[in-house]
Amino acid sequence: MKRRFFINSILTGIIAAPFTLLLRKSSDDKVTNNTLWQIDPDKCTHCGKCVTECILPHSAVKCVHQYASCGYCLFCSGYYQDKRAKFDTAGENLRCPTDAISRTYIEDPYFEYKIDEEKCIACAKCVKGCEAFGNGSLFLQVRHNICVSCNQCRIASVCPSEAFIKVSPDKPYIIKTLQEDAT
Repeated sequence: MKRRFFINSILTGIIAAPFTLLLRKSSDDKVTNNTLWQIDPDKCTHCGKCVTECILPHSAVKCVHQYASCGYCLFCSGYYQDKRAKFDTAGENLRCPTDAISRTYIEDPYFEYKIDEEKCIACAKCVKGCEAFGNGSLFLQVRHNICVSCNQCRIASVCPSEAFIKVSPDKPYIIKTLQEDAT
């Protein structure tokens, strides 16, 4: 009986070994490929491809506001267009095409700006304005509660600045480098 058990064990091992190695390799691949797509805000050129190239009906990319670097300006260049007919606060001067940015009065001349992610389409017009004429406190990020984590993200494949990168799930968001941190 012992010899038969020994031979069965060896045969089972020989037959099962290739499958075990295959399963181990695929589970190792899952561990090494356990990454998320994200935008490096210091590389992003605000090209507008995030709104047109995402496979989802509404892009998983959204504008975020880094409050620590915001000046809370009366005339925020992310909120208002830079080529205004008049330098006033009229609605036609707003930069965002979907009215995703709202502002709340704090005290003269300070306002707090917030992004409504439901309305944001990731066109990056506000980010471009904030970067060109402000302090760059607005930037784009992939929202992981929306993103389906495509193996090959279509946005990443067309990103001209290669700002779309894979990051660890331990650090899923990249915070923009503040101007004073960069120096």
